[in-house]
Amino acid sequence: MRTRLKICGIRRMEDVQYLNEALPDFAGFICAEGYWRYVPPETLRDLSAALDPRIARVGVFVDSTPEEIERFAPYLDVLQLHGAEGAAYIEDLHARFPHHRLWKAVRVRSVQDIADADALPVEALVLDSFSHAAHGGTGTLAPWDIIAKHRPEKPFLLAGGITPENVQRAVREVQPWGVDASSSLETDRCKDGDKITALVRAVRNDS
Repeated sequence: MRTRLKICGIRRMEDVQYLNEALPDFAGFICAEGYWRYVPPETLRDLSAALDPRIARVGVFVDSTPEEIERFAPYLDVLQLHGAEGAAYIEDLHARFPHHRLWKAVRVRSVQDIADADALPVEALVLDSFSHAAHGGTGTLAPWDIIAKHRPEKPFLLAGGITPENVQRAVREVQPWGVDASSSLETDRCKDGDKITALVRAVRNDS
């Protein structure tokens, strides 16, 4: 089975150029204010327009109102919810944005965290590491052992500390539908084209 690849935290035109060369499956954009990788709607519009159409566009939101999401939605294919969003809220988003896929991210600490997320009305999950300091992008490994033993029924991306060096082991041990990387692909807080290329090659077993 082919492992999908999402590269998150895209915020500059240079980042888009790296992705257009590497062609991951998904590009992630932080659409929640207060995070340093945040891109406002006008910037997202320009980055989205320059992105290769073969790459799906994922917007990351944290407890955003539907009205806030509406400002970004025209430039996105997937809405990734990274806060405490529940089933009723998600059902409302399905009605408001019927042409978008919905994903739910969960910061895994226990088996119950996975089960609760798996019950939500979304197309896929993003299983991430837990941090008191941030909702994602910390570079900390998710609990692979818990996830591997208690895999959700829904397709899921494994996030949290994914690097070019450990991604093949992550895929082998956890067998996710996809992997999601961000901070490990940066140098001085900017995306690094060489690191992106290395991750893509590792995921796709290219030489």
